[in-house]
Amino acid sequence: MHKEDCLFCKIIAGDIPSTKVFEDENFLAFEDVNPQMPVHTLIVPKNHYDNIADDVPDEELGKLFNTVKKVADIKGISESGFRVIVNTNDDACQSVHHLHVHVLGGGQMNDGSPAL
Repeated sequence: MHKEDCLFCKIIAGDIPSTKVFEDENFLAFEDVNPQMPVHTLIVPKNHYDNIADDVPDEELGKLFNTVKKVADIKGISESGFRVIVNTNDDACQSVHHLHVHVLGGGQMNDGSPAL
């Protein structure tokens, strides 16, 4: 399921280029175009959901968060540490309304979360 006007659906379809980090039948992980840390990778499900509260099946959420570990391993930040952020809706500054996970790392972070 895709949304015609969704930026991330267009990236998944290959209509908009991205720097791919990982891909399987369910998810695409790619580099954020405006990184907030040395490592800033987005993981998006290939099925469109507006956000994490959009009745995402439990199995898909589990696979999504299992993909976080794979991406952290690929990016070399599993041992040093990383942050995972999921913004939900406008008040949380979700800029693209397609469920996505930010994986950030590669440097020392402060106690607050970056505004993504």
